[in-house]
Amino acid sequence: METVDLKRQWRHLYAPKPGRFELVDVPEQLFLAIDGRIEPGSSPGTSDGFAAATGALYGLAYTLKFTFKKRTEAPVDYPVMPLEGRWWTDDGRFELARPDNWVYTLAILLPGVVGEADVATALAALRAKRGDRPEFAGLRLEHFTEGRSAQVMHIGPYATEPESMEGLPEFLATDGLVDLVGASGGKHHEIYLSDPGRTDPAKLKTILRHPVGPSTP
Repeated sequence: METVDLKRQWRHLYAPKPGRFELVDVPEQLFLAIDGRIEPGSSPGTSDGFAAATGALYGLAYTLKFTFKKRTEAPVDYPVMPLEGRWWTDDGRFELARPDNWVYTLAILLPGVVGEADVATALAALRAKRGDRPEFAGLRLEHFTEGRSAQVMHIGPYATEPESMEGLPEFLATDGLVDLVGASGGKHHEIYLSDPGRTDPAKLKTILRHPVGPSTP
């Protein structure tokens, strides 16, 4: 059986040191993804739509993993990678402190051997097990290239993320770069390394990543 060690392959993108910004170049990667938006007056932690989308994404991710592992020909074993969320707003005025107008893409990194036919087979198996839920229709494969980005490891509750991001403009200025999240169309990217249902909020580990570009004179 072939083993694809995604955690080792992409270690430089998924293991930053806490409290220290770093620049990374993120190439094209393959994801299982689903889109949605947070309802007015809600947040990711209280949104029914977000919970349904997360459940659907994980359900298909694990079904796909076990489908590959149990294949009679050329089986492949690989880990289910952490949940990722890319967040933005329709008006380009993204604010970490105001989540009730966020639009999102939730994603889980996949090995490159996964194809559309594999996803269709796994989705059929998931529907047979759980029934045909509306959110399943939004699941898809996505090739995504983030490019030059700045990231930092945030440790603590999600509500304190703004504190970890405060030093980003100064960090970027030393290299003549600016943050592209917001009016420039970039998306705030979070990678959830901890299970919020099993982890003390003070110990949650979340990678925060923003696309960056050169500053204009």
